[in-house]
Amino acid sequence: MIVVFIIGYTAIALEHPIKIDKAASALIIGGLGWALFAFSGVDHYTLTNEIQHHIVDIAEILFFLLGAMTIVELIDAHEGFSIITNKITTNKKVYLIWILSIITFFFSAVLDNLTTSIVMAALLTKLIKEKETLWLFAGMIIIAANAGGAWSPIGDVTTIMLWIKGQVTHEIIKAIILPSIVCAVVPLVYLTFKLKGNIERPEIISLAEHKKNPTTTFERNLIFYLGVGGLLFVPFFKMTTHLPPYVGIMFSLGILWLVTEIIHRSKNHEQKSQLSVIGVLKKVDTPTIFFFLGILLAVASLQSAGHLDIVANYLNITFDGQNLEGTYKINIIIGLLSSIVDNVPLVAGAMGMYPIAEVGLYQADGEFWQFLAYCAGTGGSVLIIGSAAGVAVMGILKIDFIWYLKKISFLALIGYAAGAATYILMQ
Repeated sequence: MIVVFIIGYTAIALEHPIKIDKAASALIIGGLGWALFAFSGVDHYTLTNEIQHHIVDIAEILFFLLGAMTIVELIDAHEGFSIITNKITTNKKVYLIWILSIITFFFSAVLDNLTTSIVMAALLTKLIKEKETLWLFAGMIIIAANAGGAWSPIGDVTTIMLWIKGQVTHEIIKAIILPSIVCAVVPLVYLTFKLKGNIERPEIISLAEHKKNPTTTFERNLIFYLGVGGLLFVPFFKMTTHLPPYVGIMFSLGILWLVTEIIHRSKNHEQKSQLSVIGVLKKVDTPTIFFFLGILLAVASLQSAGHLDIVANYLNITFDGQNLEGTYKINIIIGLLSSIVDNVPLVAGAMGMYPIAEVGLYQADGEFWQFLAYCAGTGGSVLIIGSAAGVAVMGILKIDFIWYLKKISFLALIGYAAGAATYILMQ
């Protein structure tokens, strides 16, 4: 299973040279991983229970992703992002990357890093024409989104897990916000001395459907604010009802769908189809959703087979998880591993291995859990498929894995290391 995962991972990394879409490679390793697990001698009852357990978590992420991407596409179809792009007047690369990164950092703490990265990826295409510059800004968006999500109880899937189970409380904000800021700012400072000149903005060419049927100012504002409001409503809905985020995003999409049906009801079918949910669903990046499915299935098969538990036990024994210095090392390594394997099963493994204690490193809001939230949340930025935000942006903007490794991984690594050092010094 590990060999299959490594081969598939390599195929994903070499997507452009071998000219095979990463979604195909991901689906193959996802299917093969579970097939090999089935042939490992596990009984049918255990096999069924394992895959059913994982498919619930995977489906929640995919439904959330589908809902968020549809809302973003609907805003775009109504030219709603022009409300933001018209206000961002600077063309200087340095100024723009700071502005967008700061917006992303704080937005991801309120929404979450996945939703924020989807919105910002759509926004970038309206601001930047040249591909290399667009990808560079997207890389910084991934770093800022993951850093912003780490210090908020609702900013990242892993912090949500730790928050719900009681390992961390709202105290994590005070403990992690400074390391998270350092994690985002250090790469920005580095880029400040590297970036020169102005961005080249894309030409403003209205789509054919907008020429035939331009959106009014009222429609543009209504859908933009309703869409953003719907995204912001999701964490509130989750905290109030304790239902999974995908329920909230689907509710928001339903409201937006109803509103678009009402405001466009007097238009003919051809005009209406361009601005309706049914029309924009054709534009949603389905291969990205399949890529998510394949990757999550592959990692889930490794988790069910016990490979991730073996790694966790090895780290615990090697670095002595019962003392402060050992927990720092374990968390830093877990963060770096989360850039290769999804951080959710790694954090779930740590939560299973270390029960919450009354006092000490493993008490609620103890150093282990706080530092785990930081490391697991930000370490995934080192590789583009190490976080949900990275995978989403990779799919939307078609970023090359190898390009990201060459241009962005170093930035993510120095930010991660600087933030980790900040937390340790604070303690």
